[in-house]
Parts: sequence; C-alpha cells; structure tokens
Amino acid sequence: MKKIFVLLVIGLTVLSIAGCTAGPNELVNSPDEEGKVAGFWQGLWHGIISPITFIISLFSKTVHIYEVHNSGGWYNFGFLLGASIIFGGGGGGAARRRRR
Repeated sequence: MKKIFVLLVIGLTVLSIAGCTAGPNELVNSPDEEGKVAGFWQGLWHGIISPITFIISLFSKTVHIYEVHNSGGWYNFGFLLGASIIFGGGGGGAARRRRR
C-alpha cells in the first residue's frame, strides 16, 4: 500500500511539473503592448519553475528562462523571490542551531 502511495505521489509530481513548464515565447521579437507584459506574479511563477525551465532550455532554442517582455522591477522581484523559494532562500541556515 505504501509503495502505491509513493508511486502515485511521484506520478502526480511529474505530471504537475510537465504541465507547468514554460513554453515558447511568442513575444520575443514583438513590440511591448499594454497588458501583455509579465508582472510580479508571472515573475514569481517563472522563478519557481526556473530549474525545470533551465533544463528544458538546454535542449530547446524556443524556451527561455527569463521573460523578455516584463514590467521591470516587479517582475525581477517576483523572479528572485520565486527562485529563492525553490532554492531555499537564505534563512534556512540561520535557523539551525549547533549542538555541543
């Protein structure tokens, strides 16, 4: 029973990752249009999926880690926050205490 549960969790994780990865960027060579630029929330999402997107971008010329059409500072902040969430941020090591 435990093996089935583990396989189910792994299968759902793989499907979620495959369904949420970044696709080709259709706006690469187009002018900026109001309402079509990536903001904070898309930056946050792109930061969270950045490890997976990086691996895909190694094999595909149409997938990029960073959105070309973004709102500037807010997108950058969201991307940085999302990446730090995935990679553990900086506070994890500060919370641990050494035992003597």
